[in-house]
Amino acid sequence: MSDSITVTVKLFAAYQDAYGSPELALELPAGITVAQVCDRLLHDRPQLAPLREVTQFGVNLEFVSPDTIVQNGDEIVLIPPVSGG
Repeated sequence: MSDSITVTVKLFAAYQDAYGSPELALELPAGITVAQVCDRLLHDRPQLAPLREVTQFGVNLEFVSPDTIVQNGDEIVLIPPVSGG
């Protein structure tokens, strides 16, 4: 059994702006939660820290709670609040 997984993280709004890309492929430790994935991205881009408490999470096209454990091959979406009309 592998100790790591590979996931795709889809980025929107401020996340996409900060990373300059619409998605990232990440190798992560097995057993990681979506909130921990978000924390890793915030560690790499500290300017996104204010979004931590307001970001919603999705895994494989379903909204999930922050403590959801991600699996190898999952598609994770970080959804910050957006404004517009």
